[in-house]
Amino acid sequence: MTEQAPYRVMLVIHDEQHAAGWIESVQRIPVRPIEYYLRSVIEVPSDRSMSEATRAAQARREMLAQIARASDIIHDDVRVLVDHDATLRLLEDAAELRPDLMIVQWDFARNSTAATERLLQHIECDLVLLDGVVSSEPKPVLLSLRGAPNMNLGLFTAKMLAGEGSVTLYHSAQRNRYIPSMVLLLENDPQVTRIVTAGDDVREGLLNEMQTHKALVMGASFVRANIASSHLSPLIGELRASMDVPIALVRTFEPQEITEPVVASTVDQPRRVDRWFAENTFDSSEFADLRHLVELKEKQGLTISIGLPALNEEKTVGNVILTLKKALMDDVPLVDEIVLIDSMSTDRTVEIAQEIGIPVYKHPEILPEVGSVRGKGEALWKSLAVLKGDLITWVDTDITNIHPRFVYGLLGPLLKYPHLQYVKGFYQRPIKVGSKMQESGGGRVTELMARPLLNMFYPELSGLLQPLSGEYAGRREALMNVPFFSGYGVETGLLLDLLAQHGLDAIAQCNLEVRVHHNQTLVGLSKMAFAILQVFMARLDQRYNLELLNKVNRTMNLVRQDEDHLALEGQEIGDVERPPMATVLAKLASQTA
Repeated sequence: MTEQAPYRVMLVIHDEQHAAGWIESVQRIPVRPIEYYLRSVIEVPSDRSMSEATRAAQARREMLAQIARASDIIHDDVRVLVDHDATLRLLEDAAELRPDLMIVQWDFARNSTAATERLLQHIECDLVLLDGVVSSEPKPVLLSLRGAPNMNLGLFTAKMLAGEGSVTLYHSAQRNRYIPSMVLLLENDPQVTRIVTAGDDVREGLLNEMQTHKALVMGASFVRANIASSHLSPLIGELRASMDVPIALVRTFEPQEITEPVVASTVDQPRRVDRWFAENTFDSSEFADLRHLVELKEKQGLTISIGLPALNEEKTVGNVILTLKKALMDDVPLVDEIVLIDSMSTDRTVEIAQEIGIPVYKHPEILPEVGSVRGKGEALWKSLAVLKGDLITWVDTDITNIHPRFVYGLLGPLLKYPHLQYVKGFYQRPIKVGSKMQESGGGRVTELMARPLLNMFYPELSGLLQPLSGEYAGRREALMNVPFFSGYGVETGLLLDLLAQHGLDAIAQCNLEVRVHHNQTLVGLSKMAFAILQVFMARLDQRYNLELLNKVNRTMNLVRQDEDHLALEGQEIGDVERPPMATVLAKLASQTA
């Protein structure tokens, strides 16, 4: 016996003040199994950047998440959508989710008739537009139908809003073929206790009936047949003003009645990045409920690994490990393993990790058959062969203000949003000048080179605040199927390749607040920039079918200067590009088979 697919209901919230009561009133659908998906849309004026709605989106997302956590039938995938055109954004999301029913918290007075008609014409599922919050008072719900087209959905909605109460059927049957179905409906459903046939004045009849009812459910065909389409909103507005009762407009999905297919928004690049920034920029505080993250992890059957790349970090590595282990493994079982990936440290880094009791691997000793090169990227690449988790988080070990949010802020989006593949951290980066710590100034290579190059050649990634940050997390499958650069270029390469494979919407960023670590010298930063620039050239070669990298110099003249010397020192700087780990492991397996 095949398992019945859940009945998907998309709940769209606009009014934050009454959201909880509104959701409670529409959670009585007599269908099982069922899944509710919460959505909200923030519409930004066309003359303003959508990114300005980022904070509002975070606040609303957290409000909806709290409502979802209080229910055992609301799906954890809670999204706040942002656009200049809220209706179009809603159409796009519905086309992706493919719900069976969409219930929209709809203000007929605020939304234009054109917007209402747009939803009625283009949403490819059953649709309910509900204006107002249904009370729990023991009054019946009035179901106003013209006939058969919306009968089942109308009754479905009326019973949902009535709860244990009764339903009155008010109809305008202009054709005899509708009457038998009305009578059958009355006879077979004990919750329908009364039937009323509309007279010549539909408006007056509705107003009279609403004196004794707590909500009105109307079929879209009923409204359109009796009132001109251009007067749809005024009619409903008059009913709300006269009786101040909730009104639901229902429309049953009939494929042949969808006049036009849903067309994806053809926004230009700046608007696309704006929208991505508002929708895919998170704050670590949104995921601070660790027990809820554990529930999400267990529900999805996932395992989680933390990989800690290290090279001579004896001053900080112990605190990093102990802080993360206590909060994320001992206190709450969110993380399944913490592994140190050492790059041949010569201090006590390895000993400290072993004394704490976590696994330690020296990256040259992982997969010795493929050889080894120096660099953090090499350590991350090889760590994929030993880390076991479905979700993998990498955290640098030189952080002096380590906090669990450096991990849960990256894991939270992946656990809540299945479409996300990769999450980057961003933060304030103080910089030490002499003996004083300045509040900002870190991330110099990011601001002077990486972000300008992204803006120039990969503008879709221009919304990433810190593309070179050392804290990020991803799904194993995605990470196993992209190449890794061996050194400073690893972060850039991952971003560009994951963008190419999964698209912008699969990437997110999360605010981890403040990160304090030891800053590199200018010479070190110069070497980093030189290596990263080569990664950009390598990917531009692929993107535009060029051969830039083969024609440029890879030796950098570094300036060596002190009291007695002033000279140039040539140093070859460049990353080795490692193939996707999935390819390597498959090849090794075939050789030993």
